Amino acid sequence: MAGRYREPMPPVARPGRPFGSVLTAMVTPMRTDGTLDLDAAVALARHLVEQGNDGLVLNGTTGEAPTTHAPEKAELVAAVVEAVGDRAWVVAGAGSNDTLHAVRMAEQAAAAGAHGLLVVAPYYSRPSQDGVVAHVTAVADATDLPVMLYDVPGRTGVRLAPATVERLAAHDRVVAMKDAAGDAFTAAQLVATTGLAWYAGDDGAYLTVLAHGGVGIVSVVGHVASAGLAEIARAWDAGDHARALEAFRRVVPAVVALNGAGFQAVAAKAALEVLGLLGNRALRLPLVPASEEEVDAIRAGLRAAGLLVPEGAHAP
Repeated sequence: MAGRYREPMPPVARPGRPFGSVLTAMVTPMRTDGTLDLDAAVALARHLVEQGNDGLVLNGTTGEAPTTHAPEKAELVAAVVEAVGDRAWVVAGAGSNDTLHAVRMAEQAAAAGAHGLLVVAPYYSRPSQDGVVAHVTAVADATDLPVMLYDVPGRTGVRLAPATVERLAAHDRVVAMKDAAGDAFTAAQLVATTGLAWYAGDDGAYLTVLAHGGVGIVSVVGHVASAGLAEIARAWDAGDHARALEAFRRVVPAVVALNGAGFQAVAAKAALEVLGLLGNRALRLPLVPASEEEVDAIRAGLRAAGLLVPEGAHAP
């Protein structure tokens, strides 16, 4: 397998944005029998980049990382890097509650050509803050890849304390944060004290994070609204905050549709199926596909956001 991989050739980094500004936490397409569909993954990755993503996150929560296996993760990274790795940053999840497992994931992602790593606090075991630092340091030390921290206490059961973030930011390879902690005031302070590139980890917090010195987003709604997120980034960079707010409000119905129930992988796959970008909405247990009623609600959200032409209407 290793012979198929190539050396990473990432796009040129922009100052302050080590992984670009708009990244989608990409689903992992599967066939109806539960096997990975790499052809669908490549097609989706290309579509997302064409729609405005300058980065993709693979093998994260929305990518069903807890139920995909090491060879599958590596194959997915290699295929996506081959397809879009010269146009977009490919960041691979290296998250586990077993530090040695997370280290192996990091090493395999690097061998597969990933441009960076997403490293989350160990989940379920709820280690001390010293334990979190030791875990992340071990993963960051395992490769030469830059690291994006991921603070998502709602899933891990442990939040990265401000002092912990500051300690980890001192590591040469820790360069960014994906923030899903929901504490904008603390984030604003840490942006200033750590120098990390701060990315919104919740779609609804995108403008808030930008207002507090953030640089971008790792998104779920980007599966269907990448162009809108890219427009927000351009408007914000131009200092046109009113236009950024207007663009954000246009995508709000899609944000609700893909995030409202809290099952982002389920909703994202259903939305992609509705838009004809995936052939099915298959997932691996314990996740189950969206019901027809849930799909109807997702479809309504996409229409309200202008992402799906109403029945009987014609596209402009």
